[in-house]
Amino acid sequence: MSIVFIRAVVLYIVLAFSLRLMGKRQLGELQPSELVVTILISNIAAIPVEDISVPMIMGIIPILTLVCIDVIMSGIMMKSTKVRRLMIGSPRIIISEGEILQKEMRTLRYTVDDLCEAMREQQIFDITQIHFAIVETNGKINFLLKKDYQPAEKQDVSAGGSTENPPSVIIRDGVVDKQQLQLLGLGEGWLKSILRDNDVSEKGVFLLMSESGGKYTIIKKAG
Repeated sequence: MSIVFIRAVVLYIVLAFSLRLMGKRQLGELQPSELVVTILISNIAAIPVEDISVPMIMGIIPILTLVCIDVIMSGIMMKSTKVRRLMIGSPRIIISEGEILQKEMRTLRYTVDDLCEAMREQQIFDITQIHFAIVETNGKINFLLKKDYQPAEKQDVSAGGSTENPPSVIIRDGVVDKQQLQLLGLGEGWLKSILRDNDVSEKGVFLLMSESGGKYTIIKKAG
């Protein structure tokens, strides 16, 4: 019994340290690759605890190996947009300007019940109030309400206006999203002008977001 207790304590310490290295995320925020590693680690850790004939090292080494792989892959995904999209995908729009994109929902295998449940979780009960709905890479759905249904702010008290589309990401980590640029009807000339005005190259941009009315937000890379 004491051997099982000691093994459980040692593996608990190893798991706590390993998960700390992987970063702080709630279970619902785990990316697919992180969820796979978490499930594998939990299964591997159970074996040495249940079977005392299995050497402790046979559980510790695989756990640390998986954590190292996860940390290395996280570093690669930070540097490469293609690898990041391959491993975790990209956000997908399922409601655009109030219209449900049924083909996109079928591609993601999202049912009407899934959509309604996500709405209720965010206190939305009327689908006609939704302007945009985006499925994040962790499966969570975020909603943008139409202008008339958004909570009033000080600047909205005396101002009206139609619903505006959410800002679109044009450059992330120095990589230009040419597809997004085309969808917004913005040419390369517009992009070059923005970069020239801010005295920065594409590679020097951490984030560039385009908003309605020709407005934009640009954040340069630090260091």
